[in-house]
Amino acid sequence: MEYTLVKIDMRKIKDEDSFHDIFSQKMGFPSFYGRNMDAWIDCMTSIDRPEDGMTKVHAPKGGVLVLELENMSEMWKRCPDISRDIVDCASFVNYRRLEGGEESPVLVLSYEQNIHQTAAMDALMRAAEQRR
Repeated sequence: MEYTLVKIDMRKIKDEDSFHDIFSQKMGFPSFYGRNMDAWIDCMTSIDRPEDGMTKVHAPKGGVLVLELENMSEMWKRCPDISRDIVDCASFVNYRRLEGGEESPVLVLSYEQNIHQTAAMDALMRAAEQRR
């Protein structure tokens, strides 16, 4: 399978503003990018459709875009809510496309996993279950 690789150093992300700054710059989001996770999903859903004008970086037709999130274990500790949003929203990008009739997912996340990240995810999942 063909793919486009985009590396993002997650140490540069300190808060929601820096998240949107970094992703907007790396992905080439349009000037009207709304700087929220709904807008992020909208842009990323179109990563294999250059004609939509939502990104300047594109997945090849029939391929995927791989986001290599460097230093993600540090990000989980520093910004667990944003880390969870990235995973959830990337998953939703693929779900939305499949539900809309696309043949395959288009977005893949790649990052190191360690005991701290796993523990943080477990804690987040327990907290979410308790809220239900």
